[in-house]
Amino acid sequence: MQDKLEKEVRLLKTYAAVATLACVVLVFSAFTAQGRRQKFEEIDVERINVVERDGKLKVVISNRERFPDLILDGKASGARQGNTSAGLLFYNEKGDESGALLHSGFWKDGKAEAGAGFYLDQFNQDQIVGVNYIESGGTRYAGLSVWDRPETVSTADFLKRREAIGKMPEGAEKAEAQKKLREEASPAQRVFVGKSRDKNAGVFLYDARGRTRIRMQVAADGTPRLEFLDETGRVTHSLPGGK
Repeated sequence: MQDKLEKEVRLLKTYAAVATLACVVLVFSAFTAQGRRQKFEEIDVERINVVERDGKLKVVISNRERFPDLILDGKASGARQGNTSAGLLFYNEKGDESGALLHSGFWKDGKAEAGAGFYLDQFNQDQIVGVNYIESGGTRYAGLSVWDRPETVSTADFLKRREAIGKMPEGAEKAEAQKKLREEASPAQRVFVGKSRDKNAGVFLYDARGRTRIRMQVAADGTPRLEFLDETGRVTHSLPGGK
């Protein structure tokens, strides 16, 4: 009986030693593999975070469901409302978004609702350059856009002020606050080069308030035209047939 117990104890010790050694080897292998370049033929992943050595987020590749929350001033500012896109996001040294590559597409009432775009953001602001395609309700446009963004009101400030105004009681004071915010923080499109929803291909230039001042386009039927407009939208000169 004593001999049997001693034999079982020796077996348990041997098993414990082997198991411990195996764990050590696995842990060591895991640590040494961290610094190696890994090669995969194919992977399925819902989201990839690219970070600096200090953990600061630099790039995110994500599907729609795991798309990151909006980050402003280095802090998460809530989920994106109505987001239907998957894509790629870039982040600056401050921790804020600085650009994106996005795409989406689905059917709605028998018609395509789709879009794709590459956007570059102004520091502390939203996009100022974009190459995009939008399709909705049977019409579409595609091209390059350039926007002016305010220098004094950041996107974070705009969202905070908009939220505060939204909590104000209805009335003249709230309406005046909304008007002031629009004047101070609204972007203005300055350039569009591409194809418009009415199938005209052209170059459209706008003033600092977003008003069209020059239209150079070729219509869907092939007719070319160059127009100059005043601040009220009235055509002052045009080619051919200048006014």
